[in-house]
Amino acid sequence: MAETKSRRALVIRGGALGDFLLTLPVISALREAAPDSRLEVLAYPSIASLAASGGLVDAARSIEYGPLAGFFTRGAVLDPALREYFASFDLILSYLYDPDGIFAENLRAAGVKRLLTGPHRPSEKFHAIDQLAAPLTDLQLPLGRRATRLDIVPTKHDAHVVALHPGSGSPAKNWPAGSWRQVVEKLLADNPSLRLAIVGGEADSDTLAPLRHWDTSARVTFWENLPLSDLASHLAGASLYLGHDTGVSHLAAVAGTPSLLLFGPTDPGIWAPPHDHVRVLRAPEKKWENLTPGAVLSAVGRMMTSP
Repeated sequence: MAETKSRRALVIRGGALGDFLLTLPVISALREAAPDSRLEVLAYPSIASLAASGGLVDAARSIEYGPLAGFFTRGAVLDPALREYFASFDLILSYLYDPDGIFAENLRAAGVKRLLTGPHRPSEKFHAIDQLAAPLTDLQLPLGRRATRLDIVPTKHDAHVVALHPGSGSPAKNWPAGSWRQVVEKLLADNPSLRLAIVGGEADSDTLAPLRHWDTSARVTFWENLPLSDLASHLAGASLYLGHDTGVSHLAAVAGTPSLLLFGPTDPGIWAPPHDHVRVLRAPEKKWENLTPGAVLSAVGRMMTSP
């Protein structure tokens, strides 16, 4: 890709927030190999916009465009505009789930000459980033920086803010709500000048319910259902982030926020962000009941007092 500056590359990535952010090192490697080339992403719009606004790609296009569905049907009449769009790229790297190869077949029928594919969902073998970077071997490109950062303008908070995300996409990945409540109570009691921000999305309403009684506290705010770009800015301005194995945790990592991530049954060796400002605390024997609020508070305290 680097030898012809006029070349164009497209990365197609479905999946949730964490899936996309784990792919950022690959996108960054493509950018670094050919900084003057045109690099675009096709993904869910709110997620793809992070890469565009963060300065990593030149443009982001929505994967929710209706006529794209025809590319997953064998023998379908392909949308002319999409045919022209896909054919305009010298390289397309797709991570879409395509077990029968129909999408790839239709891309080639549209005129795509060089198509590489990556895993839709990494396995439990080694770190997800390294699995997602496998197509770079075909391009003879090094992975480069695994700990990719986005250029995010931080929100200026009027006090030190610790952001907490007690939810995730799976109840199995959640530390018990009662433990979170103890951590919130202790942080507020021991740090009179500290402000807490509790992060939540549409899937977190049940997880946040035990913490709702702090809704009226002047020292606790809820960053709930925020646009991802706004949430990224809020996280970038926070002094510390505490969360689980989630996409929001990866967002905090790429935003540069010092982070403490709690892992239970899932493997941080596969899924944890590789950034130096991220620390992982795994539940003993991978069981949440073995991770005490005291252990978490001690780890938080060490991070709050470190440079």
